[in-house]
Amino acid sequence: MNLGNNSIDFFQPQVMAIVNVTDDSFYEGCRAIDEKAIAQRVREVIREGATIVDVGGYSSRPGAVDITVEQEWQRVRMGLRAVREVSRDVVVSVDTFRAEVAKRAIEEFGWLIINDISAGELSPEIIDVVAEADVPYIAMHMKGTPQTMQQMTSYEGGVVAAVRGYFEQRVEQLKARGVKQIILDPGFGFAKSVEQNYELLADLSQLCSMGYPVLAGLSRKSMIYKPLGVTPKESLAGTVALNWEALRQGATILRVHDVQEAVDVVRLYGMLKAKEV
Repeated sequence: MNLGNNSIDFFQPQVMAIVNVTDDSFYEGCRAIDEKAIAQRVREVIREGATIVDVGGYSSRPGAVDITVEQEWQRVRMGLRAVREVSRDVVVSVDTFRAEVAKRAIEEFGWLIINDISAGELSPEIIDVVAEADVPYIAMHMKGTPQTMQQMTSYEGGVVAAVRGYFEQRVEQLKARGVKQIILDPGFGFAKSVEQNYELLADLSQLCSMGYPVLAGLSRKSMIYKPLGVTPKESLAGTVALNWEALRQGATILRVHDVQEAVDVVRLYGMLKAKEV
């Protein structure tokens, strides 16, 4: 995928580092609420091997408090400014579902990936913003909003078939409106029960076989800490295990809080694959 003078090669799995410019994200370890803290985290994740830095200013955890477009933009702008002060070269994505935030980010900071938890459902104009700028677009599966999604976990025919069917239709709609660089995200934890998350992971290859890069966002989520009876802070080992399975199923991006551990997983998985006959 192309980003102006930069590019992403999905023959090698990529590690995306989460940088949340919020004070209410579910995992406090990735929160950075001022430019100094953001810059410190960005330096850390780049040093550990992140190839993409994902900046978000809107918490999308279940039941998160809604904020205005202007509040989100000010957070995202601060985050992007801090990232670019640290590195002019690292690939950056903006975690937003709002067209206005995406538009301002691209206008001010240039080539970016737009990471949309709603695949254009919550702010349809974002599709035109992405198409006009010809930037990569991550389309995630979700029903409802972050405030309502966990009451919307019914899937006729099963969650895997529903998610694949949704993407088959949505990809064609995106392409028809001019989006050329598409990444799919099954949306682990978004409008899905713990059991449905594992059904989706167990058959993730169904999405990976569609011919588009697939992002797996499993890091420290409730599908790990709830069954284990622990907290997000105690969920690193479970995250590592599920990231390995996501790679085995064909995922090409791991979106994580803990970069060094994810980079290690990618490296070791690559060594194993190199030995397979």
